[in-house]
Amino acid sequence: MIRFYFHPTPNPAKVALFLEESGLDYTVVPVDTRKGEQHDPAFRAINPNAKVPAIIDLDGPGGAPARVFDSTAILLYLAEKTGRFLGTPADRPELLSWLMFIATGLGPYSGQAVHFQYFAPEDQAYAINRYRREAERHYQVLNDHLADREYIAGDSYTIADMSAWGWIDRAARVMKGTEDPLAPWPHLKRFFHTIDSRPAVARARAVGQDHAFKTTTDEQALRALFPSNYPPAS
Repeated sequence: MIRFYFHPTPNPAKVALFLEESGLDYTVVPVDTRKGEQHDPAFRAINPNAKVPAIIDLDGPGGAPARVFDSTAILLYLAEKTGRFLGTPADRPELLSWLMFIATGLGPYSGQAVHFQYFAPEDQAYAINRYRREAERHYQVLNDHLADREYIAGDSYTIADMSAWGWIDRAARVMKGTEDPLAPWPHLKRFFHTIDSRPAVARARAVGQDHAFKTTTDEQALRALFPSNYPPAS
């Protein structure tokens, strides 16, 4: 049994997709990040970085419970646990490279583009330009790579594809104000629709829908989501 600590955002979505693809037995533990539940001591004992997703594998190595945090680490852990969605041994260098490309580039720059377009104070033109252009550059790298291939690493569907799907799914928010956000990147658009049409994606999208997560962005939410912007009073 996997305890899956979840909020409906791109990084947890990747793990939800893996769990639905693999058929692993899991239970969802909602973590409402706009209410600040990620900062609760009980959750910080699972992820000291106070971020979702995280998992507790009650049947970890040697039969002992194991915690894993960070979406890329979780995908690798679960893929190795099940022996699925890792491609072939020859694919491993490409798989790891693209996973890190998403974890250190596509994801963070997309996230910052969203932050400065939706959450930051007004008059952030430089930051918006910086992060949105970098997100576009990462889209272009993936688009060029996918010009003559169906999947990111090797010839089969892997955790690299799941990881990319989680962020490309939010292209409309990253590319705010565009009617067809993936139009400039046709190979990436085709790739996204290939992954998005999988039956497990619909099940992954349903994860957590039975929980009423907070949706308003009031001061409580801003302090919970961006605590470094609100240092404690001296």
